[in-house]
Amino acid sequence: MSDKSASANAAPGSEPGAEPGPAIASAAGAETTTVLVVDDERANLTSLEKIFRREGIRALTAPDGRAALAICRQHRVHVVLTDLMMPGMSGIDLVRTLKTVQPDAEVVLMTAYGTIETAVEAMREGAYDFVEKPLKRMQIVKTVRKAAERHQLVAENRTLRRELSMLKSRSIVGSAPSLRRALDVARTAATSSATVLVLGESGTGKELLARLIHDESGRKGAFVGVNLAALPETIVESELFGHEKGAFTGAIARREGRIAQAEGGTLFLDEIGELSHAVQVKLLRVIQEGEYEPVGGRSRKASFRLIAATNRDLDAAVKAGDFREDLYYRLHVIAVTSPPLRDRRDDIPLLADHFLDLYGRKNGKSGLRLAPEALERLVAYGWPGNVRELENVIERAVVLGRGPELGVQDLPESIAEAVLCSGALTFPIGTPLAEIERRTIQATLEHTAGDKQLAAQLLGISARTIYRKLGAERDPTLATTAAEA
Repeated sequence: MSDKSASANAAPGSEPGAEPGPAIASAAGAETTTVLVVDDERANLTSLEKIFRREGIRALTAPDGRAALAICRQHRVHVVLTDLMMPGMSGIDLVRTLKTVQPDAEVVLMTAYGTIETAVEAMREGAYDFVEKPLKRMQIVKTVRKAAERHQLVAENRTLRRELSMLKSRSIVGSAPSLRRALDVARTAATSSATVLVLGESGTGKELLARLIHDESGRKGAFVGVNLAALPETIVESELFGHEKGAFTGAIARREGRIAQAEGGTLFLDEIGELSHAVQVKLLRVIQEGEYEPVGGRSRKASFRLIAATNRDLDAAVKAGDFREDLYYRLHVIAVTSPPLRDRRDDIPLLADHFLDLYGRKNGKSGLRLAPEALERLVAYGWPGNVRELENVIERAVVLGRGPELGVQDLPESIAEAVLCSGALTFPIGTPLAEIERRTIQATLEHTAGDKQLAAQLLGISARTIYRKLGAERDPTLATTAAEA
């Protein structure tokens, strides 16, 4: 105990006779950094608590390892400052156990027995650093701040990796013939420098196709995307071409436009049909001559790949005088059509699984699955908002769902009430052919309101075959139909 007493008396601002404050003590306006001080000497707890409070650091205190673990289960802690030698649970034992409770917390050990062996063992167990007693105020504050900075950097790196993983996971999912055709055209176009126009309804993934073209083009520059429909008309020109200082009221500094940012890379202009005639003229000059003028500036050279996208009928817009014909033909060198989701229903289960995994991991609910009835509703729905709408529906179901299996009750009402006989059926892999035939015939009979002759015509079989497949004992009326056939 002599070492502990000596260290307590040496700590600045210590009051050996004072009781430690409540488990949480923070100064007004304190930072988010939280340090947990663990020591079986009350004088040390009180002294260190006061030091951190004066430094604007939120402090928690615990008299032993078990109390420290209890606090860590209730509060988010950035740094744990713990004594090495404590009864019951040593500092190193606390390090080992803490990594299972709050693995992100950085640990700093206080010891009067500071040897190289102790330091090495502590580092092996995951400690960030250690300080020797008697403690010095500036040293302990500096060490804790560095540990907090490391905690923040690790957290930021983890977030960036997760976001990068999420971006990478936003891949093009599906194998429908219409999608494969679009991908074939996109990949072929990627190796050229030709302008590409991506057509398709909103929510079909036009930007993903544009990114695919860029990624497979081998261009060194960045992919720079602009949603023209989201920009006020008054700033579109400045956003694209940039401006010089003083070019207009509010232009307090020179600003690079998106064209300059895309140098050597790809400029993706989404909703190109929203451009005003004045900006259309300037964009045409960039495409034809490889030059542009920032607002209030001089002509500059430009070298980039242009990909444009629209959900509008540009051909009709040209005929109506809303879009320049010469610009249209410059953009329409290679056209890629992103198919609507209703034309690729077979991809809906794949997309649903993809988004389930994506948002399940994002919300800490990995391993979610869709009930067969819910999947049937998704396939039957018309999806006017296409893949984007499906993504939003799955994210909503993941967030609001209460169990490992998402059912019809977790879907929006409009989808939950989708008519199942809308022309699409899904079967789990491995479903016996006899079962597939039976369900197909039954769904077709529902679609034809029980008209067996019409159902047989739609299926390309005879009514007698329907009778044989389903069995007369299941529907006596089929026997009559078969006999008449």
